[in-house]
Amino acid sequence: MTERALRLGTRRSKLAMAQSGQVAEAVRQVTGRPVELVEITTYGDTSREHLAQIGGTGVFVAALRDALLRDEVDFAVHSLKDLPTTQPDELVLAAVPRREDPRDVLIARDGLTFAGLPDGARVGTGSPRRMAQLNAYARSHGMTIQTVPIRGNIDTRIGYVHKGELDAVVLAAAGLSRIGRTDEVTDFLSVDTVLPAPGQGALAIECAARNASLAAALAELDDPFTRAAVTAERSLLAALEAGCSAPVGALADLLADGQIVKEMRLRGVVGTPDGSTLVQLSTTGPVPETETQAMALGRELAVEMLAKGAAGLMGERAL
Repeated sequence: MTERALRLGTRRSKLAMAQSGQVAEAVRQVTGRPVELVEITTYGDTSREHLAQIGGTGVFVAALRDALLRDEVDFAVHSLKDLPTTQPDELVLAAVPRREDPRDVLIARDGLTFAGLPDGARVGTGSPRRMAQLNAYARSHGMTIQTVPIRGNIDTRIGYVHKGELDAVVLAAAGLSRIGRTDEVTDFLSVDTVLPAPGQGALAIECAARNASLAAALAELDDPFTRAAVTAERSLLAALEAGCSAPVGALADLLADGQIVKEMRLRGVVGTPDGSTLVQLSTTGPVPETETQAMALGRELAVEMLAKGAAGLMGERAL
């Protein structure tokens, strides 16, 4: 008798289907069981409101989590940057696979780079984090740009450039890579210019805590370095008491001496959307070996950022 197929809950967007399909294949290989995709429509997919107004990117996660808790699906795949920082007790983050390129990228008309944009260029992004850093970079390099809030899937966003409504849009490199459209990128933005969202480029595979055998099987897909890095980044976000739509960028990376990884560096930034004020700091410590150590690294940097005035820049309640 063949075992029943595992049901993988996914959003319906082209990107979600692509990344879920890749995870499904990996899960088939580690479990030997067939995997079927179960498409779930979330409020974030149907609402045309701006993300910040409907509760940030967590709106994409809630419907998938409800399906898990109702046993309509066995596990779900999320973009990790969409996950709220508090983990429900009934669900377990079974695996964080190896991260894709965490950078943001520019897709601009006429093959332009960010530095090559004309004065007054209209740059589309729905992210206050990107707006803050793009505007700050422009200010410090004598450029004038206009950031334009946009929403929609990857096709919609790139369409604004093709139709001539915008000079450029900013997207995540990982998403374009997963749907095979990296060739449209005109500039990969250095993390020194724009720090990505906490967890950007990483996926989260979640299942019900009661399903311990499935959680153990899924854990084979976990990448410990990626998990340590995103745990530190998300701990920073949580300690700043900022939601996923707040203008916070964070990236933890490994510092190697030759082939030997010595330390983990965590960088964080928070700023006003117009880029006039940024608090940008970093901290370095031993590579975390436990979740507690990774979270401590994030909290430590958050304390320093709050001392420099980060709370007042987030448009949320000051501490």
